[in-house]
Amino acid sequence: MNDALDWLSLVLRWFHVIAGIMWIGTTYLFNWMERVLDPSTKPNIMGELWMVHGGGFYLVEKQKWPEKNPRVLHWFKWESMLTWLSGMLLLVVVYWAGAPLLEYGSGLTRWQGIGVSAASLILARAAYDVVWRSPLGRSELLGAAVCWALAVFAAWLLGRWLSDRAVFLHIGAMFGTVMVTNVWMTILPNQRKALALAAAGEPPQPELGKRAARCSKHNTYMSVPLIFTMISNHYPMTFGRDSNWIVLAALVLVGFGCAKVVRDHL
Repeated sequence: MNDALDWLSLVLRWFHVIAGIMWIGTTYLFNWMERVLDPSTKPNIMGELWMVHGGGFYLVEKQKWPEKNPRVLHWFKWESMLTWLSGMLLLVVVYWAGAPLLEYGSGLTRWQGIGVSAASLILARAAYDVVWRSPLGRSELLGAAVCWALAVFAAWLLGRWLSDRAVFLHIGAMFGTVMVTNVWMTILPNQRKALALAAAGEPPQPELGKRAARCSKHNTYMSVPLIFTMISNHYPMTFGRDSNWIVLAALVLVGFGCAKVVRDHL
């Protein structure tokens, strides 16, 4: 039985890493294109970009508003869902059914610990919505600071019940849950609404694109801290101390900073 779980964990982890590379790589590619697009004088074209890869030359144009429904439209969505689903299966196999989920001496049963684990992911999405739909969300810096503080508080609170390794992993899972729901609850629906308005000849609603772009930007910032939490289990000097939530707070800030460097300069 243990061998079967180990093999399942290996396959899921392999799949999860590959799907994550595809998702985050695509996210950063599009954010890079947004930054380096050359201004265009063509009607309804915000910018264009020539690229070369694998012996081919590519011309990309960004429309201000979709003029029509194209015959073939490539949606970048399954990378995010497959990354999250494989990550959730890993959480079930490795923590819910495998390695210690609870802090030693915790008064919770395993099922109660699983409830805390699942609730943390749901509450992370709810907290994100509260922040960015409130007046706090009008300021990128203030909204980000509040979200960082909430993540740090979550790490401290989860540390009362979950094991040190599980706490770091769950902060990453919370980031990942927010990211995938950003894709499926905001970015994709807003893109579909824009296409539907264009097909119906309705006037553009630029706010749809702005909200989707903001979620995409947030995803790039969360991706670097998320990757750290995924690999942190190999480095006990980060999670294996009483002040591990302080270490996590500092490294999340470092991750945000690294993401900004990548977004703005690379």
